[in-house]
Amino acid sequence: MPVRFAVLGPVRVWRGAEELDAGGPQARALLALLLLRAGQPVPVPEIVDVLWGPGPPPTAVNVVRRHVGSLRRLLEPGLPPRTPGNRLVRGAGGYRLLTDGDDVDLVRFRGLRQEARRAVAEGAPGRAVELLERALSLWAGPVASGVAPDVRERLGAEGPERERLAVLREAADAASHAGVPGAVLARLREATAAHPLDESLLARLVLALAATGRRAEALAASRDARRRLAEELGIDPGPELQEAHRTALGAAGDEDPAEPPPAAAVAARPVVPAQLPHDLAAFTGRHAELAELLDPFADGEAVGTVLISALGGMAGVGKTTLAVHWAHRVADRYPDGQLYVDLRGFAPSGTPTDPGEAVRGFLHALGVPPEHVPQGLPAQAALYRSVLAGRRVLVLLDNARDAEQVRPLLPGTPGCLAIVTSRDDLTGLVAAHGARSLTLRPFDAGQARDFLAGRLGAGRIAAEPRAVDAIIARCAGLPLALACVAARAALRPDFPLTAVAAELRDATGTLDGFTRPGTPVDVATVFSWSLRAVSSAAARLFRLLALHPGPDVSAPAAAALAALPRSRARSLLGELAAVHLVTEPAPGRYGLHDLLRAHAGDLLAEHHSEPEREEARDRLFRHYTERAHAAGALLDPSGDAPAPPAAPPEAGAVPFADDSAALAWLTAEHPALPAVVRAAATTGHDRYACLLAWALEPYFERRGHWHEGLAAQRTALDAALRLADPVLEARALRGLGRAEGRLGLSDGSRAHLRRALTLFTLAADTVGRAGTHRSLGWACEQDGDLAGALRHNQLALELYRTAGSRPAQASVLNSVGWYHALRGEYRPALARCFEALALLQDLGDRYGQAAAWDSIAYAYHCLGRHPHALLGYRNALTLYRALGAPYPEADTLIRMGDTHLATGDREGARAAWEQALALLTRLGHADAERVRARLAGRQERSGAG
Repeated sequence: MPVRFAVLGPVRVWRGAEELDAGGPQARALLALLLLRAGQPVPVPEIVDVLWGPGPPPTAVNVVRRHVGSLRRLLEPGLPPRTPGNRLVRGAGGYRLLTDGDDVDLVRFRGLRQEARRAVAEGAPGRAVELLERALSLWAGPVASGVAPDVRERLGAEGPERERLAVLREAADAASHAGVPGAVLARLREATAAHPLDESLLARLVLALAATGRRAEALAASRDARRRLAEELGIDPGPELQEAHRTALGAAGDEDPAEPPPAAAVAARPVVPAQLPHDLAAFTGRHAELAELLDPFADGEAVGTVLISALGGMAGVGKTTLAVHWAHRVADRYPDGQLYVDLRGFAPSGTPTDPGEAVRGFLHALGVPPEHVPQGLPAQAALYRSVLAGRRVLVLLDNARDAEQVRPLLPGTPGCLAIVTSRDDLTGLVAAHGARSLTLRPFDAGQARDFLAGRLGAGRIAAEPRAVDAIIARCAGLPLALACVAARAALRPDFPLTAVAAELRDATGTLDGFTRPGTPVDVATVFSWSLRAVSSAAARLFRLLALHPGPDVSAPAAAALAALPRSRARSLLGELAAVHLVTEPAPGRYGLHDLLRAHAGDLLAEHHSEPEREEARDRLFRHYTERAHAAGALLDPSGDAPAPPAAPPEAGAVPFADDSAALAWLTAEHPALPAVVRAAATTGHDRYACLLAWALEPYFERRGHWHEGLAAQRTALDAALRLADPVLEARALRGLGRAEGRLGLSDGSRAHLRRALTLFTLAADTVGRAGTHRSLGWACEQDGDLAGALRHNQLALELYRTAGSRPAQASVLNSVGWYHALRGEYRPALARCFEALALLQDLGDRYGQAAAWDSIAYAYHCLGRHPHALLGYRNALTLYRALGAPYPEADTLIRMGDTHLATGDREGARAAWEQALALLTRLGHADAERVRARLAGRQERSGAG
C-alpha cells in the first residue's frame, strides 16, 4: 500500500486513504526534517540541534533512536525490532527517508514548478499557469505548522516558504503573458496581506488589478504600499513598484499630481542603454531620404517600425550610415535609451546573430538580471516586450537577414522606434507589422559628386570634372566604393584625379554573388585597386582577416592570425584603415564591411593554400585560448584552469598586470569569444573549443553571462564527445551544470554535475572531483540544503588537501566557514574563515583575502558584534577597491549597510547601499535593478530584523 506525506502545512502521513498518527511534537518535527531533506541523509548531530537547540539533554541521541524506531514501524507495520527497514535507512552518520517519486507534497511542488518553467520556455504560458496553480494548491498552511515555533525555525522552514512566494510571482508573470491576469489575483491578495512590505508581490498585485479592470483598486493598493514603506522603513518604492504604479495610471488614463517623484527614483534611475555606433561627421548625399525619415517627427507622429532596405539586395549602399545618422538625430526623443545590434544577416563567414542572443543582450542592457531571463526564445522575447512596455526606447536592428530574425526584437507597444536595415525588402515585416519602407539606391551623379567633394574638397572635384565622372561611373554610385577611392586620393593630394581614374580603369576584379543579376556594380575592381595602394604585408593581413569569425578584431588577434609582432600588425591595420579597407569602430578594434570580408575571402582562397589557412586558424585559436586562460587564472586563482597552449611567439603576448586588466580584455573581446568557440568546433579544432570554453567560465560567472556560458559548454561537450576524451567531457559537463544551475535549470544541473563527478572519479582526477563537489555544494545551497552544501565543501577541502593545492584549499576553507555561518554555526565559521585568511595572506591572494574578510564580517554581524563586522567589511572593501573588483565590492557594501542598520545608523546604511548601487549602475551590470529592489525592500528589512 503506497504511503504519502505532507509537510506543506501540518505534518501528515497516509497509507492509501487512511491517515496515520505521526506521533507527538518531537516525532512530527523529526519527520518534518526528514521530509524537507527527502532522499538526503540527515546527520544525527543535526537532528539533535533541530529538536533541542542549544543545551540538549545527555539522552538526546537515544531519544532520536527511539523516534526513528517508532517512525520505521509506522511506515512499515510488522517490521521486527532492530531491523533496518527499507523506508528509513541509516547512513553517512545519520538517517535518510527514501521516497518514491511524488509521494511527498514538497517534491511534487518542485516538480510542477520545473514543468511550468519548461512550458514557459516552450512559449506556453497558459499551461504554466495551470501547473503553478496546481503547485500552489498543495499548500495547506505554513511549512510544518503545528511544530513548535523555535523548532520550525531550526528546521529551515523559511526556505520552502520563499519558494512558495517565488512560485506565486512566476504564476503572476505567466498569467500576464497568457492574457489571464486574474487567474492568481486571489492568491496575490492573500500573499500581500501576509507580506505587506514585499514590493515584488505588491507590484504584481497592482498590475493584475489594473489588467482586470480594477484600476481604482490598483492605484489604491499602490498608494497604500508607498505609505507603509515610508512609515515603517522610511524609504520610497523601488523601480518595480514604481513601474506598476505608472502602468496603473496609464490604464486609468489618470494623472497623479498628488504623488511626487519618489526620492529614491530621482537618486538612482534605471539603467538607460546608449548603444548607438558613432555618427559619421561628414554625412552627405542622403538629404532627401533623411528628410523623408524626419518628416513624421515634425508633427509628433508616432513612428513604430521603419525598414531601410536596398535596391536589388545591394550591399555597400549606405543603409547603416543613414540609419545611424537618423538615429542620432532623433535619439533625444527616446529618453529611455537606444539599443543596437548587428544581426550579421549576410556575413560571408560565420553565422547570422541568433535572435535569442540579441534579445538576451538587450535584456542585459535594460537591467534585467541574468537569472530572471527565461529559457527559450518565445519567453525571452515576451519578457523583452514587457520590459519595453511604457518606455520610449529606440531600437536599431542592423543588417537583418529576414523577417524571422527581426520579429522577436521588435517592441510590442507604441512609444518605441524600431529601425531595421537589410539587403532584403522584408515584405513579411511590412505586411505583418505595418513597417514603413524606404529603399536606397546607389548615388546619382550629383550625390556622388557631393560625396567626393565632402572628402576631397570642392576645388579638386571642380578642376577635373571628366576624371570625377569616370570615377563615379567605375564606382557605380556605391558609397562604400566611393569612400575607398576618396580615402586613397586624400592620402595623395598632389596626385591628379585623372591618374586615379586611369588606375581604376586598368584594375580588374569581380565579386560574384553579392549583387543580383543586372546590377551594374563591380566593387571588387575598386577594392583591388585600393589594395594596390597598400604594402604587400598589409594586403596579406587583409586576406587573412577573412578567417576571423567575430564582428571585429583587435591588433593582438590580428598579429596572431598573421604571425606578426603586435606593433607590426597595428601598423598594417592603420594602413588598411587609411584606405577604408577596414574600419575602426572603437579604439584598437577593426572591422570589415561584409563586401570587403567577402572580397578578402575570395582573395584568401586564391592566394593561400589550405595548409596555410589551417596554420592561421590554429594561431588564432591558440591566441584566444592562451589569453583566456591567463585572464581566467587571475579572475579565479583557486580554480582548476586548463594548461594552455603556448602563445603564438610572433604575437608577443604581454602578461596581464592584474585581474582588472584581465577583465578589461575579456570584456573587449566578449562579442568575439562565443563566435571563436563555435568556429573552433566547426573547423575541426575541438580541443581548442573545449579549452576555451573551460577558460572562459570565470568571466561568464563574474559578469553573469550564463546563457553564453551555457552555449559554450554545450559546444565544448559535443567537441569532447567527438574527441572521446572523458576528462574534457567531465569539464564540459561541470561547466554546463554550473551554468544551468545559475539559470534555474536545477534538474539538468544536478544530473550533469553527478555525471561529471563520476567521470572525474574514473579518471582519478582529484582536483576535478574537488571542484565538482564545490559546485554540488552550491546546488544544495540553492535548494535550501545547507547541510549538503557544507558536506560537499568539506569533501572538496579533503580532496584539495590530498592534491596539495594550497590556493584551492584556502578558498574552500572560506566556503566551509561561510556555510557554517549560514547554518548559524558562527564560532566554527570564524575558525575556518580565519584559517583561510592566514593561508590566503601567505599566498598573496588578495581577492581571496577580501572574500574571507567578508565572510568573517558576516559571522560577526550575526553574533551581534557589529564593530568587528564593520571592521571586517572595511578590510574587504579596501582589498576589492585596490584590485578594481567593483562587483564584489558592491556585494560587500550591501551587507555592510545591513550592519549599519542593525546598529541604528540609518544614514550609514543608506550611504553604503547607494555606493553599491552606483557601482553596479556604472558597470552596466544586470544585477543593478535586482540589488536596488533589495535595497528598497527586503534587504533593508532583513538588516532591521
